[in-house]
Amino acid sequence: MIGSVIKLAMRSLARNKVRSALTMLGIIIGVASVIAMVSLGQGAQQQVRQQIEAMGTNMLIVSAGSQRAGGVRAGSGTSTTLTEDDVVAILRECAAVTGASASVTAPVTLVSGNQNWSTRAEGVDVSYKQIRNRGASSGDFITEADVRTAARVALIGKTVADQLFPGVDPVGQTVRVRNLPFRVIGVLEPKGQTQWGQDQDDTIVIPYTTAMKKLLSITYVPTIYVSAATAGDTYKAQEQITALLRTRHNIRANQEDDFNVRNLTDIAEAAEATTKVMTTLLGSIAAVSLLVGGIGIMNIMLVSVTERTREIGIRMAVGARTKHVQSQFLVESVVLGLTGGLVGILFGLGTSVALSTVFHWPQFISPVAIVGSAVFSMAIGVFFGYYPARKAANLDPIDALRFE
Repeated sequence: MIGSVIKLAMRSLARNKVRSALTMLGIIIGVASVIAMVSLGQGAQQQVRQQIEAMGTNMLIVSAGSQRAGGVRAGSGTSTTLTEDDVVAILRECAAVTGASASVTAPVTLVSGNQNWSTRAEGVDVSYKQIRNRGASSGDFITEADVRTAARVALIGKTVADQLFPGVDPVGQTVRVRNLPFRVIGVLEPKGQTQWGQDQDDTIVIPYTTAMKKLLSITYVPTIYVSAATAGDTYKAQEQITALLRTRHNIRANQEDDFNVRNLTDIAEAAEATTKVMTTLLGSIAAVSLLVGGIGIMNIMLVSVTERTREIGIRMAVGARTKHVQSQFLVESVVLGLTGGLVGILFGLGTSVALSTVFHWPQFISPVAIVGSAVFSMAIGVFFGYYPARKAANLDPIDALRFE
């Protein structure tokens, strides 16, 4: 029974191929737009998540706060109260913390032979590798002994390696940093650019003790990288670090902190929320064309009922029941919606891949969007086809036979 109804519906649609194709066009455009927009939106969301993860594992950044001099409050980072002992205390006394590394940065000019390059030197501890998810792609990372002895050893980023040692393995080479010779012990794993356009491979990493004593001659630590056990523990770690440093720095209850604790989980959640809103907005705008396509289906089905009034009367005269006539027109409507949806899915996938390739936009093919679009296009066929089907089924056979 169902098979014969589908065959009859397909035959009726095939009689007006161009009209059927134009009717499906609205559904095709709507489904293709939804899939392409959702794909690009979720791709952007995934890229933001990856870039946040690339910055470090469940990371918090403890930085120096501001200080007052003569009643004037200086800017953030001017405080000199963070020390190496604070790093040790955070790792020892904060239960939610699994790693902590001092970070001391300075602009430097590197010289090797007749090549030179200006970049940023970052002094770190051994834990930096675990906290920032960044080890050496070749050679070795700095060791505890390097940190303890303030050794003049360095790892360089890929950009620095390409500039100073083109076509040569930099491991084992010597590079001068502010006229001090440093032995290159490794090349950092490449990270590429951040979403803000900063080249993460344009850097040189050295022991933080070397940076403090031999480059900057300071006794304080400007920044501390901290890694929590899990993403959920970052807030607990933030509270523990704040309480510990306030106690260590003898800050009273009514005084402001002389340090800042930034939780990258907050940044990640804010960025994901923004991209999620944009994805929803783009998907909603694209979904409007699906409704327009549904209205087109209803319009064509009403025209079809009018054109085939006499045919309906003949069918009823030879024994067709109301449900048979209704199911025929309803199936025709569903076939239009579902066929348009399937073609739209193919166009949507092709469009998202093309846009991603041409404009270098991230894209993520969402199975949920594909299945949802197919189901929604079929539902549109049912919803917008029901009224024309009911109208056809309720025709009076005698009046229908008289219709010219």
